[in-house]
Amino acid sequence: MQHAAPKTRAVRPRDAASLVLIDRSGEEPCILMGRRHSKMSFVPDAFVFPGGKLDATDEKAKPATAFDAEMKAQIAQTPALSRRAEALAMAAIRETMEETGLLIAAPGDVGEASGDAWSPFRDQGLAPHLAPLRFVARAITPTESPIRFHARFYAAPAGIATGELRGSGELEDLDWYPLSEALKLPVIDVTEFVLHEVQGVMPEQASGDRPVPLFAYRNGRPLLRK
Repeated sequence: MQHAAPKTRAVRPRDAASLVLIDRSGEEPCILMGRRHSKMSFVPDAFVFPGGKLDATDEKAKPATAFDAEMKAQIAQTPALSRRAEALAMAAIRETMEETGLLIAAPGDVGEASGDAWSPFRDQGLAPHLAPLRFVARAITPTESPIRFHARFYAAPAGIATGELRGSGELEDLDWYPLSEALKLPVIDVTEFVLHEVQGVMPEQASGDRPVPLFAYRNGRPLLRK
């Protein structure tokens, strides 16, 4: 008699955040993206937006500006967004700086308690500029995946970024890709979904009553909720 193998418990998703910088200065919107290194354990060789997992320092760092009224309205209408929303925005901005060299910042004090990760901001008398950010979407990795994230995607206009675009080695082929071209790059389904969201609306200028969609999975199949 054969016994069924015991079910393994799903890995708990880790909080993560990405920043979708959108340049609308030309005829077609361009998106800042890079290709993950081939030796990375999570989605190697896939093109992604700058971002990464939430770090303890992100909850200690102080922003220069707070979310504006529209962003607060987005958060209020989606309870799942309220928890750690500011810290995750800080993570998205920190990761963008680390991976691309670009700062989303304004004059301010990021705080000493935030540690070395925030020294590029502190050294210049800057802190994260949260006011222009909007939520694009959130996504949760499938339960069967050995590495899981609950990712929040923020959008902002490219014009607020300062600094020289430079890769850290984590993202290769880092560049501004026209949206139609970005959709042809090797991307995972979540990234494709976010690109289509950007294509359909102007999320970096969205009003507070815009629903924030969730890309998740049920029984291994993609599921979109709004």
